[in-house]
Amino acid sequence: MTHSILRFIFVIFLVIKPLHALADNTILLLGDSLSAGYGLKQEQAWVKLLQDKYDAQQSDIYIVNASISGETSGGGLSRIDELLDLYQPTHVLIELGANDGLRGFPVKKMKQNLTSIIKKSQAANAKTALMEIYIPPNYGPRYTKMFTDSFTQVSEETNTYLMDFFVLKVAGQNELMQNDNLHPNKAAQPILRDEMYESINQWLND
Repeated sequence: MTHSILRFIFVIFLVIKPLHALADNTILLLGDSLSAGYGLKQEQAWVKLLQDKYDAQQSDIYIVNASISGETSGGGLSRIDELLDLYQPTHVLIELGANDGLRGFPVKKMKQNLTSIIKKSQAANAKTALMEIYIPPNYGPRYTKMFTDSFTQVSEETNTYLMDFFVLKVAGQNELMQNDNLHPNKAAQPILRDEMYESINQWLND
């Protein structure tokens, strides 16, 4: 049974890989639950909606969504080598750090992890973008400011494109958030799709 499953996965990989191998722009999205579609079906989440939009436009952009709910910057760092080797992306978009902040992890360590992810990606000839992340203010003004400022610092130190936090337009609106007030709901996903469509286009044209 194990061999059959592995063979099936391998065949699927052979079928799927040429689709993004032919794309001029293969974007590896390394994110957390905000991009993994937490609490939603995959076809409802913004990444799938955005890929559908690109496909409808016959665009040369393919998104490899390597996001995992609960992912931290350290988790992303542990996976980046394999992902770069497997997908050989032209671009890497990093949407990580929220879980580091929510768990109160040291900002210095998060910066080191993000910097390492970026440098590994750049060494693989991928253009890099880092999304700025905000966390709730209840962690105190000092930690919150240190946390948010770190993304600008990493961006400047690594010559990486800094992308605006894409959840700002829906955060705080009860009708667009799930009951945990942390994750956007189904109704918010088209808004996130449109926000990321603009942000990614600006990045690719930068």
